[in-house]
Amino acid sequence: MALSQKKVAMVTGGARGIGRGIATRLAKEGYAVVINSVSPAAVAPEVGPAESLKAEIELAGGVAVCCRADISVAADRKVLVDFVKQTFGRLDLLVNNAGVAPSERKDMLEASEESYDRLIRINAKGPYFLTQAAANWMIELQKAGTIEKGRICFVTSISAYTTSVNRGEYCVSKAALSMGAQLWADRLGEFDIPVLEVRPGVIATDMTSGVKAKYDKLIVEGIFPQRRWGTPADVAGVVGAFSRGDLDYS
Repeated sequence: MALSQKKVAMVTGGARGIGRGIATRLAKEGYAVVINSVSPAAVAPEVGPAESLKAEIELAGGVAVCCRADISVAADRKVLVDFVKQTFGRLDLLVNNAGVAPSERKDMLEASEESYDRLIRINAKGPYFLTQAAANWMIELQKAGTIEKGRICFVTSISAYTTSVNRGEYCVSKAALSMGAQLWADRLGEFDIPVLEVRPGVIATDMTSGVKAKYDKLIVEGIFPQRRWGTPADVAGVVGAFSRGDLDYS
């Protein structure tokens, strides 16, 4: 089993958007980063988003590996955790970032049950049970003295408490994930494993590209106190502080 002298962070949905920003920041903080994504392997000579991020981190002197796994599938979650065990032999930080929006925004009176099930499965169920697996391993690692302290971060959304009636299933999934973060924080306090929830607002990513014109106008009109889009780096800064232990009593 390969053991890492560096602390190890796993970032789900780490190849794009907010996850990419978080993975980049954690590499700068000195972590070896496991970039999890569901993006299919690119056909040479093309390079996929996960591989391009890995190359960027390595070019900057960091350590990164890629692991494709769908966190909504139990077998894939096991593959992901086993991959980290075999590659590094430790896990110091789990960042539950992977999430999806509805494939099509629809009014709640018209939205499908299939869309609801998909978002609950990926946005809420997957992170909940990945955390269960990671937390049990972290407890073992702490008891063995392999790691000093495990940490777990949930990236949810302001949609956990702000309604959007044209994507109600997204709001419900993020509210569920938010409660999951609170539950895990309560349960893992016994083991001194801090759990942090980060609720991004409107962040400039490919996920929000479809509503860019709408929010460009609203931002100019003053919908936010700061008249600009949020960026993945803004979210990554909070996760970076958490990764250093700056927010352990939060």
